[in-house]
Amino acid sequence: MSHQPAVATKMSGEMDKPLISLHLVDSDSSLAKVPDEAPKVGILGSGDFARSLATRLVGSGFKVVVGSRNPKRTAGLFPSAAQVTFQEEAVSSPEVIFVAVFREHYASLCSLSEQLAGKILVDVSNPTEQEHLQHRESNAEYLASLFPTCTVVKAFNVISAWTLQAGPRDGNRQVPICSDQPEAKRAVSEMALAMGFMPVDMGSLASAREVEAMPLRLLPAWKVPTLLALGLFVCFYAYNFVRDVLQPYMQESQNKFFKLPVSVVNTTLPCVAYVLLSLVYLPGVLAAALQLRRGTKYQRFPDWLDHWLQHRKQIGLLSFFCAALHALYSFCLPLRRAHRYDLVNLAVKQVLANKSHLWVEEEVWRMEIYLSLGVLALGTLSLLAVTSLPSIANSLNWREFSFVQSSLGFVALVLSTLHTLTYGWTRAFEESRYKFYLPPTFTLTLLVPCVVILAKALFLLPCISRRLTRIRRGWERDGAIKFTLPTDHALAEKTSHV
Repeated sequence: MSHQPAVATKMSGEMDKPLISLHLVDSDSSLAKVPDEAPKVGILGSGDFARSLATRLVGSGFKVVVGSRNPKRTAGLFPSAAQVTFQEEAVSSPEVIFVAVFREHYASLCSLSEQLAGKILVDVSNPTEQEHLQHRESNAEYLASLFPTCTVVKAFNVISAWTLQAGPRDGNRQVPICSDQPEAKRAVSEMALAMGFMPVDMGSLASAREVEAMPLRLLPAWKVPTLLALGLFVCFYAYNFVRDVLQPYMQESQNKFFKLPVSVVNTTLPCVAYVLLSLVYLPGVLAAALQLRRGTKYQRFPDWLDHWLQHRKQIGLLSFFCAALHALYSFCLPLRRAHRYDLVNLAVKQVLANKSHLWVEEEVWRMEIYLSLGVLALGTLSLLAVTSLPSIANSLNWREFSFVQSSLGFVALVLSTLHTLTYGWTRAFEESRYKFYLPPTFTLTLLVPCVVILAKALFLLPCISRRLTRIRRGWERDGAIKFTLPTDHALAEKTSHV
């Protein structure tokens, strides 16, 4: 093979491909060579991240020099194109040097202060949660205090060693970068682009503490919605357990504990999904009612309502997850041994009663409509979930996204309500359904969705709709500001509602 590796400025379009393994780099002489005119980058450290970083930099067309305390021992772990030498030699010529060592080892680099003077140090370290709480200053700020003659840039700490080797993906392309020196940030940003990542300017080095906290967060936006979904599941599961298992056992001496793994779970999941879906649109109703009451849109919502509005996407996705599980559990119901025994017992009762034909027209129609509405509701929820994906949402304009999430979302809520009502049919009026004097579960789930649907219907009334539209366009009930122009009496009479 005679082709030359591409230079750093031409590699960003090819970074979607997984990086080839280390033994392939070493076995291919063309990939193991870097042009002499390639920009040189230094790395201090020989750990997993340093090795992955060196491999990615070599594949992006950079000339890499690695500084190690024991180069003979660590040289075989790096690509052959990377030069592994002592730390003093590694920092002599490169202008950009990655510091891939832990915070407690920063002091060991102080002997390199003279060689590092005037250079750009890229801090890629991450603290543990305990270290993050213990130290008020970030690792990058601490490094800058040890090397005042250097320019410190915080970057690449949110990228894992695996991502560096396998190649960036849509979910982890962004590289937050912060520094007090714009030229240093620009240089590191260009390197990130050459490596296939998307640099994000986070401002001065004071933002490094926030950047270092990013890898410590575990799905922060999902904590409250997940706890909400789990709480609803536990409540409905306990309620269904009392009605469907405990009541027959205590009052009829029937052992129905076999229903716990599948049947009770399948009864609980649609309740959780239905209530969660209604909770997606309830805060919008409350926000609109609050704006109508205040007569303005320029007052902040209460914190609880503001947080609720921000978590609607996660609540909606959890609703779809529970609905999808409900569909899967429903498909599994006929596979249960208990269901087969029920069919046999029903057939025996039919023979003993001398009934050759058992057909209840009302139940047939109810079940057909019930299943059809359920499929339509799940299909609409699936569309909502798909459009929530960043890759799909970015391809839609605002009107399209709003139509799917708002209009079709409300249609999904209405279909789910009809699905629930069809399931209930006339059961809500049968005395035998009130076990332990507790109403059927589906009657409880209808409370919040019906409030949302009725409120939405009220907002569609012309008198309320026009007023709400004016408020959202900037009109204020008590905030009319008059602009008077003394030179023009006609214009002076006009008012502007802000």
